[in-house]
Amino acid sequence: MATLNKMEKKKVLLMGKSGSGKSSMRNIIFSNYRAKDVRRLGATIDVEHSNIKFLGNLTLNLWDCGGQDAFTGTYLTTQKSHVFSNVGVLIYVFDVESRSFDRDLATYTSITNALAEFSPSADVFALVHKIDLVNPEFRVKVVANREAAIQEASGPFAKSLKVFGTSIWDQSLYKAWGSIVNSLIPNLDVMERYLWGLMGETKAEEITLFEKATFLAVMKVTSEIGKKNPYPDRDEKMSNIIKTFKASLAKFTGDTAGPDFCEKFCISAPKFALIIEELTKNTYVMVVLPPGEAEANCARLNIGIARKRFASMDVLSGQEHDEGQDEGSGGN
Repeated sequence: MATLNKMEKKKVLLMGKSGSGKSSMRNIIFSNYRAKDVRRLGATIDVEHSNIKFLGNLTLNLWDCGGQDAFTGTYLTTQKSHVFSNVGVLIYVFDVESRSFDRDLATYTSITNALAEFSPSADVFALVHKIDLVNPEFRVKVVANREAAIQEASGPFAKSLKVFGTSIWDQSLYKAWGSIVNSLIPNLDVMERYLWGLMGETKAEEITLFEKATFLAVMKVTSEIGKKNPYPDRDEKMSNIIKTFKASLAKFTGDTAGPDFCEKFCISAPKFALIIEELTKNTYVMVVLPPGEAEANCARLNIGIARKRFASMDVLSGQEHDEGQDEGSGGN
């Protein structure tokens, strides 16, 4: 049975021009901020470091890099090797309304060149952010045009580059960040195999594994029936709904760390049943089933049995390490 016995630490660079929305999305995803709460955030000075525990034994060493020209110049000269060495993922945020997109691309090219020099195996994600400010009729076209230009400027990362249109006001942010963290998680193939096993035991139409603190979708398996669901963004919508609910709970309970969503949550509807339960210390599992009380009861029983199997994976259980996240800030 596969396990991950040591702490995995992954360096993540979050970069982009000042005011592009980097810190806002970081605080929404990892600190239980609501979209309307990020307006009070100031500009990032130099680099803010966050060590974020994710799925037990995985730590995201997130570098939120200030986007002012003076800081960017320093990253590309005197601090070049320090900033760009040992990077697992670069996330570059473009403001969709920027009036200097060509200049933004030039800066991005310099950054990807530095990344290629010191971390050639890193994954690169580009987020075309604030798409809520674009007329819905033109969003797909605008993002596609930006994607083509960004890909052309990505040098050796052009083929593997992933581009997302994002906004803090809808589920698009969770789709992008779910893809980002998935690129960093070890043993995804083992998780997938376990979920397929659980699907066979529960007769589910689809099963999604969510990380507990962020409620980002980590892994999903879907049956042929589940693939017919007409809402492809349903997992991101669920992430957005639960995170908003948790933020409201935090406001009313005074728990700034964000209280747990629930231990068990069930919905019985005429055409389906839905179960959300804690699977491990660090995860929730969402199981979508055909309607029926007997089917739901059987699924809950099998989820309970599956907990021991999933807990054997250190990357999920985090049994040997404390949970939570430890944040600090400072320059280099």
